[in-house]
Amino acid sequence: MTINEIQDEIIDEFSGFDDWMDKYQLLIDLGNEQEPLDDKYKTEQNLIDGCQSRVWLQADLVDGNIHFSAESDALIVKGIVALLIRVLSDHTPQEILNADLYFIEQIGLKEHLSPTRSNGLLAMVKQIKMYALAFNETLKN
Repeated sequence: MTINEIQDEIIDEFSGFDDWMDKYQLLIDLGNEQEPLDDKYKTEQNLIDGCQSRVWLQADLVDGNIHFSAESDALIVKGIVALLIRVLSDHTPQEILNADLYFIEQIGLKEHLSPTRSNGLLAMVKQIKMYALAFNETLKN
């Protein structure tokens, strides 16, 4: 599936709920369904700066695609990072760099997050794009 197809799928899932409490519950469920991050990746180096809660992000280049895994100590944030990974993991660095993450706005996430969580979301996206940039350079050389 393309990045946009996955985003459309997420928008569809969230459109089934009118109440934001239900959407938060869906986020929490998505976070809980995510594979736990191996403890060896819970390092200072993998912690994302700018997040109020602790978020670890691991990125590995596998056959030209970046595979992301992550975990957070906060339930809603864990769900948010699970969504980002679902959308961006296992795509090429260039696809990730070119991605317009419109699902964040379309599901109403941006307007329903506290300012600190919004900053955290931006920090997660920034870190994912930084990995993509670094791996893109590696592939060119």
